[in-house]
Amino acid sequence: MNLNKRRILVCPLDWGLGHAARCVPVIKQLLKSDAEVIVASDKNPLAFLQKEFPHLEFIKFPGYEISYASSGSMVWQIGKQVPSILKKISKEHLDLQKIIKKHHIDGVVSDNRYGLWTKEVPCVFIAHQIMVKSPFLEGLLYKISRSYIDKFTECWIPDFADEPNLSGDLSHRFPLPENARFIGALSRFSPLCTSDSSIQRGEKYELFAIISGPEPQRTVFEEKVLYELKKTQLKALIVKGKANESEHYFDGHIEIHSHLETEKMREAILNSKIVLSRPGYSTIMDLAALGKKAIFIPTLGQTEQEYLAKLHHKKGHFYSMNQKDFDLGKALATSRHFTGLQMTGNNDLLADAVKGFLE
Repeated sequence: MNLNKRRILVCPLDWGLGHAARCVPVIKQLLKSDAEVIVASDKNPLAFLQKEFPHLEFIKFPGYEISYASSGSMVWQIGKQVPSILKKISKEHLDLQKIIKKHHIDGVVSDNRYGLWTKEVPCVFIAHQIMVKSPFLEGLLYKISRSYIDKFTECWIPDFADEPNLSGDLSHRFPLPENARFIGALSRFSPLCTSDSSIQRGEKYELFAIISGPEPQRTVFEEKVLYELKKTQLKALIVKGKANESEHYFDGHIEIHSHLETEKMREAILNSKIVLSRPGYSTIMDLAALGKKAIFIPTLGQTEQEYLAKLHHKKGHFYSMNQKDFDLGKALATSRHFTGLQMTGNNDLLADAVKGFLE
């Protein structure tokens, strides 16, 4: 421990790998600004960040441990767990005070964990979803979300204030918190540059499928993708989104990895003709950074993903199809009419935010 450096706790939400992945550029910027970073997480996100930053200090910090339905309404399934989630938010708030004292923390960066605020040190809340997409009570859910966000020193929104932007209604429909600032798109991949052109033209794989998200829907998606691919002879690569495993094998014309570290993942995406994935917000930011085309299959009943898929389908960026109707041949044929999306990350926005936070 270096007492001359500011010790910053970074803690991502544990719903899939997206929140941990978009913390990568934040952690890199903190390190570049001479801060000492301590990561608090659990399970898959913890394993992912340990592989990305093996030299950092890590704390095992349990998440909300939400259970998801394999069918039916995810809104109803999560709605039933709201009392439990609120209890866990209160508990993580109390646990944070202990962590700050024990590990001499000078500041906190929370990616979508609502309880990680305190008056003891400055605290940042990272969120692209200022409002929660829902078939009902969106206004009420926005007010509840704001009641937590307002407790933080700052709210960093990984998007752009004006068009073109990536999140649409999620961070542009309702009034922003007074402590909010846009920090540009956050991707763990460095934006495409001229030197990558030969890699992009290689197209080693005809399809690259990124399997992600919480169980049991992650496995449901994996099985559907494998079923559809086996009906073709496409040379494909699948990454299963399991950072705590290290499998690598072939199933006929399909190459399968449990996980790929950032540079190998970037190279694989650039070496693929098209990407097939969930429309998670971090995935959209990654695709925009690399300018790749994609087919989106939103998680059944996941209102945020369903909204983002429709938003970018309507804008002509990415083709999307419902999971129950998923037909790979049809998706590949129709996706040719979509442009993809390329946005250069404004590193100055993030750098300025980190600089102000550390000061």
